[in-house]
Amino acid sequence: MDIGKSFTYMFDDDKWVEKLVIGALLALASIIPLVNLFTALVMAGYTLRLLKNVADGKETPLPEWDDWGGDWIRGLMMALASLIYSLPIILASGFGALVGALASDAEQIANICGIGVSCLSGLWGLAIAIVLPAGIIMYATEGEFGSFFRFGRIFRFIGDNLGNYIIAILMGAVAQFVASFGVILCVIGVFFTYFWGTLVSSHLLGQV
Repeated sequence: MDIGKSFTYMFDDDKWVEKLVIGALLALASIIPLVNLFTALVMAGYTLRLLKNVADGKETPLPEWDDWGGDWIRGLMMALASLIYSLPIILASGFGALVGALASDAEQIANICGIGVSCLSGLWGLAIAIVLPAGIIMYATEGEFGSFFRFGRIFRFIGDNLGNYIIAILMGAVAQFVASFGVILCVIGVFFTYFWGTLVSSHLLGQV
C-alpha cells in the first residue's frame, strides 16, 4: 500500500480546490437538521465512487461532482446498511432501558443489566468497526446492496488482505484525528479537513 499517497493524491487533481470546496460546503451544510439528509448522503455516495475509482486503478480518482442523485442513493444504501449492522446495539439499549424502568425498585439489578448491555454494545460496535469497512468495499465495487451482508465473502476478503486491511482502518482513523485540527483554521477549516479525512479513508480502502 502507498499510505503517503492516500494523504496527498487529491492535490494532484487539476480541480482539487473546486472539488474539496464543494465537499467542505456539503459537510458544513450537514450540521443543519433535515438538510443533512441530503448533503451527508451525497457526500457519502461521492466517497464510494472515489473508492471504486481507486480500486479500478484510475490515475486521478477524485470524481467530478456530476452525479448528485446517484451519490445520494449510494449514500442512502450505505446508511441503511450501517443501521442494520447497528440494530443489535439499538435493541440491546432499548432492552436495557426497559429493564431499568421495570427494576426501578431494584437498583442493583438495573446496574448489572446496564453494565451487561454496555459491554455487549461495545463488543458489537468493535465488530462493526472491523467488518463494515469490508462491506463498504464490496458495495462500492459491486454496486449491490446485498454485498453488505455476504459475510462469507467479507470474512474471506478480510482474511486474504488482513495486513493491508488493518493498516487502512488505522490510517483512516489517523486521518480523521489529523482532520480534527482543522479547528485551528477557524470553524470553516474543520469542515474542509473533515472532508479531506474522508477522502483519505476512502482511498486507503480502495487500495485494499
